[in-house]
Amino acid sequence: MTETTSEGDHPTIAVTGAAGYIGSRVVQQLRAVHPDWNVVAVDNFYLGDVREIEDISVRHLDIRNRDRLEEALDGADIVMHLAAISGVEDCEENRDLAYEVNVQGTANVAWFCRKTGAGLVFPFSMAVLGDPETFPITSDLPRDPMNWYGRTKLLGEHLVEDMADGEFPAHLFLKSNLYGEHEIDGRTVSKGTVINFFVNRVFSDEPLTVYEPGTQSRNYVHVKDVARAYLRSAEVMLDQLDANETGVRKYELASEEDPSVMEVAELVQGIAADEADIETEVSLVENPREGETLVSDFAVDTTRTHEELGWETAHSVEESIRELIRQKAN
Repeated sequence: MTETTSEGDHPTIAVTGAAGYIGSRVVQQLRAVHPDWNVVAVDNFYLGDVREIEDISVRHLDIRNRDRLEEALDGADIVMHLAAISGVEDCEENRDLAYEVNVQGTANVAWFCRKTGAGLVFPFSMAVLGDPETFPITSDLPRDPMNWYGRTKLLGEHLVEDMADGEFPAHLFLKSNLYGEHEIDGRTVSKGTVINFFVNRVFSDEPLTVYEPGTQSRNYVHVKDVARAYLRSAEVMLDQLDANETGVRKYELASEEDPSVMEVAELVQGIAADEADIETEVSLVENPREGETLVSDFAVDTTRTHEELGWETAHSVEESIRELIRQKAN
């Protein structure tokens, strides 16, 4: 089993997908809160292109290459495995790549943890649930993914569960829809999530397009809140490593806000008029997507995350939209 801080040594935390939307914020958060920790950051720059975070250089690495992966992770006490092909469309268009990264790449990371005893932090998506029938949502609900993205993340979840049993501790996070931005060295890091997409549309000549029926609900959580959860996960896991604990714990990462897509668009529309004096049209259009849930309720129970990790959300949808619009208007 990996030895961590029992003799005063500083732990080493490795982050895959460190150049991306979430990963770069996680590395930044680790550096800010625990400057004495050693941080290893890797990414293949498929989408993320952040190369430097504080004093950390992001090393080019493809997690599909197991030998190079194990060399890069050597000595890690905890691996935060955030590298993935994310999003329904990207996975459908690149099915082989999604399988190789989300399944085989995850297997490579989990195999490293099994051989070394390093802890593992691994997010999986609400897409593993498919069309939820029971609310509030928890990580214990049955799995029935409706698309290839959800299927690959489900396979990754099973891999980690099986490999962690009796060998290493793992925290698995059922993560809801992200929004928000963050800055690294004066550069804004963002992603085309629903809320971010609507805010950017405000400053174009295009309407806020809402896919039919518009009543479909999603839960939203800020990228900075997610990064704090992973940091807290690492802090708790270091104690687990010292206690030789193994196996999986599952947590929900979500807020108490689950508005419909139309409600989000109308909120952005109203704030744009209030903060930037911009009149924006909201347009309901035909839904081109298949394989997504259209439920009008998306409440998530995060009690376990609050109680075991001491984590709370610090950002609200309305305040974040207002801040984003103010920043872009100035």
